[in-house]
Amino acid sequence: MTQTQKPRREVLEQFVAEKPTDAFARYGLALECVKLGDNDAATTHFQKLLEANPKYVAGYFHFGQHLSRIGQLEQARKLLSDGILVAQNAGDMHARDEMQAALALLR
Repeated sequence: MTQTQKPRREVLEQFVAEKPTDAFARYGLALECVKLGDNDAATTHFQKLLEANPKYVAGYFHFGQHLSRIGQLEQARKLLSDGILVAQNAGDMHARDEMQAALALLR
């Protein structure tokens, strides 16, 4: 890595610092934290994403999966249930169906 190349997480953190309510940047940072195994940071970024952007459908699915992986099953169930309603209201039946399938696996 050259001096001009920054790690992906650092670039995403800079985007989020400049525009904290930007859904795509916050979502990307949350996913990057998941990938790096920083579960606490991932959880925080997913929470902030959905607080600022409660209609960001993809956030519910991936946050629910993350919570399930780290053993927070009850929170994962609630989040996926909420996400199903958000996806339904947005007309995103594919995301709704994915979250219904994920929720069924947690029951």
